[in-house]
Amino acid sequence: RYGSSNVGWAKTVYRTGLSHRYGRRMQTISGIHYNFSLPDARSNDDYFALIRNFRRHSWLLLYLFGASPAVCSSFVAGRDHELVRLSEDTLYLPYATSLRMGRLGYQSDAQASLAVSYNDLNSYAASLEEALTRPYPAYEAIGIRQGDELNTTLLQIENEFYSTIRPKRRIKRGERPLHALRERGVEYVEVRLMDLDPFVPIAITADTVRFLDVFLLHCLLCDSPPDTPEELAAITGNKQRVASRGREPGLRLTRGPQEIELAEWGGEVLADCGPIASALDRANGTAYREALGAAVAALADPDSTPSARVLQAMARDHGNSYVRFVLALSRAHRDTILELPLSAEVAERFARLAEGSLAEQRRIEAADTVPFETYRQRYLSAPNLNV
Repeated sequence: RYGSSNVGWAKTVYRTGLSHRYGRRMQTISGIHYNFSLPDARSNDDYFALIRNFRRHSWLLLYLFGASPAVCSSFVAGRDHELVRLSEDTLYLPYATSLRMGRLGYQSDAQASLAVSYNDLNSYAASLEEALTRPYPAYEAIGIRQGDELNTTLLQIENEFYSTIRPKRRIKRGERPLHALRERGVEYVEVRLMDLDPFVPIAITADTVRFLDVFLLHCLLCDSPPDTPEELAAITGNKQRVASRGREPGLRLTRGPQEIELAEWGGEVLADCGPIASALDRANGTAYREALGAAVAALADPDSTPSARVLQAMARDHGNSYVRFVLALSRAHRDTILELPLSAEVAERFARLAEGSLAEQRRIEAADTVPFETYRQRYLSAPNLNV
């Protein structure tokens, strides 16, 4: 719940719509969203070149950092799947890296019909606008009565577009994200495919952050030809293969008209990242080269990847139970964080922030001048998407 203001109620209805469209179990999935911006006000074309290459090579991140090879069996109850039973309460795939990013994760059959081009801002925006304004029969059947969803279009709002990476721009109060992009251009990218690292309390390590920076700079600096419908299909296929079979010996991916072994292609990408890591280390010692070296080692040894380590830990310490594994680590991480010292100064600052946030909520709620239905129709109107 987000309070009684129009904007707060819109957030609540949006999430209610997600539960109707994809199911409440899907809303239990979480992952890291990593924002990355470039200095010197890089152009939209630079950001979209980065995005195209990221999508071409993002399967490598699933291999290196995917950490969801198993699920609680309740998650897929009543759904078709190809998972194998590992224990009474656990299903898995033996070579999976990230079931979260595969067909059983936060995916949408409805959105599979979207062929979004990332060749430039105009084509991307046009694809997104079409999805935001086209009614979808299955969602029309849900309807907007009693706050069941914001609207009946393929996407309720821009946030519902599930992509591994999205161009972003900070918005003004009441502004649509697509309008902000069209008017002021790309400000940063949001990387959305990283699993939580279950072995560390804050779900991501400094080395992973360093590798992401090297990888994203590589995506910016190497040649980035326009995408095609055929390549978009290959990108989706590669992602699905690595999510479900990434550690399979000899796994082959599609690159252009041919297939290539994951290990060979990954080695080429990591080799190209070497000069970037070295350049960053001119001001940072050896940290970036060490992060890249860890990725090289993981590519050579699938058993050292997070997804393999999850299965090893489940078998060794938790009777192959995914639930027991995640509960044990969650409790351990909670204890670790609670044991960290909290100074009186920081505690007082947090209390002031909380008080200020509640005061701002009251101000927003008191400032509403129209009924929610009027607000909803105005905010979602097609002209608000354009400059």
